[in-house]
Amino acid sequence: MSRERDLQMLLALEREGWDTLCVGTGAVFYGAIMTEDAVMVIAGGTVLDRQTVLDSLKTAPTWDTFTIEHPTLVRVAPDAAAIVYRARAQRNGDPEFVATMSSVYRHDDSGWRLALYQQTPVTQ
Repeated sequence: MSRERDLQMLLALEREGWDTLCVGTGAVFYGAIMTEDAVMVIAGGTVLDRQTVLDSLKTAPTWDTFTIEHPTLVRVAPDAAAIVYRARAQRNGDPEFVATMSSVYRHDDSGWRLALYQQTPVTQ
């Protein structure tokens, strides 16, 4: 697998995920892309299993804007990779949310699947 191709593919998936969070369809997108044993570690340190993530996304407020900065690919195994980046997002006129994000993907017969997502807020 090509490092640059994988970076672009995972970056596209991350952008697609953010796009769905902006229009309120995140539960559908993440329901399709998350592995059965996937977890998300969100700001504040809460760990959510797949079903809890999907349930929470059904009623989560949408984001108005987002940007992804400085994406980096980390090869974890021949069939797994992580993408790490800084995200900036804003909603409802609230202060900008800035965090370092890490998403670990596993490649299988259906393509790249999200196994672990983590966010660490950046203090300004």
